[in-house]
Amino acid sequence: MERQGDFSDFKVRFLANLCHNCAECLDACQYAPPHEFAVDLPKTLEQIRLESYRHYAWPKPLAKLFNRNGLVAAIAFAAALFFFWHPAAADDFYGVISHRTMVAIFGAVSIFVIFALAMGLRRFWRESAGEFDLGALRQSSADVLRLRYLGGARRWFHHFTFYGFGLCFAATSVAAFYHYALGWIAPYGYFSLPVVLGSAGGVGLLIGPAGLFWVRRREGRDVAFLVLLFVTSATGLLLLALRETAAMPVLLEIHLAVVLALLITLPYGKFVHGIYRWAALVRYSGIK
Repeated sequence: MERQGDFSDFKVRFLANLCHNCAECLDACQYAPPHEFAVDLPKTLEQIRLESYRHYAWPKPLAKLFNRNGLVAAIAFAAALFFFWHPAAADDFYGVISHRTMVAIFGAVSIFVIFALAMGLRRFWRESAGEFDLGALRQSSADVLRLRYLGGARRWFHHFTFYGFGLCFAATSVAAFYHYALGWIAPYGYFSLPVVLGSAGGVGLLIGPAGLFWVRRREGRDVAFLVLLFVTSATGLLLLALRETAAMPVLLEIHLAVVLALLITLPYGKFVHGIYRWAALVRYSGIK
């Protein structure tokens, strides 16, 4: 803040996404609650961050839909999966929903989500008028991976969440390689690489969101994204444990519906914080 001579709308959004909510400014401010002025800068910056998600989101009409109805709209989309449901024997995933249908739905949604996220990042970067700096990119990326500016329990819970998500993505990628390159059909053995990676990631997505939920509930903050991550992981691990039972078809449909709900909401909720914060750190590394 002391380096900036003016505060345009973008610079305020940039500062809000750069903030990692350590709350030291709140502790140091003599006008913070319970003072009558009730200056709460961390809360204000969080509100600006939420506004920035809407500002950069693409496309705007869909962003408004999810911002107003959020999880309800996502669940409504995800419930459509049950139109493709078929009773099947235990351990027969593609008997419940065909591989072609699964790939068509999740592939199309994934392509859209990646494009929407890329468009949001492009809007942020164009508005920043920043120049590409390879050194700044390396430094800021290392800061993100190490969560350099976070401390305490919050840092560890973020690590569990971030790397848990990464391991689950890796598990999906390895499973796709097994299917298309090697011709190995799911489900895979309990000690196979996709299952080991997915299980480790699932545990991370239980610990991380649960810890952050505890922190954010004390702070009175929105926790919908954390709940969705936790439920995604919980249903996935439950499906793994009971995949050879009669409960498998219903559990698979529930898990896929939750995953689809999570996927659809990624460009319009808390997930984009990681992208815009990384972009803000890149810009910050290049101007300091």
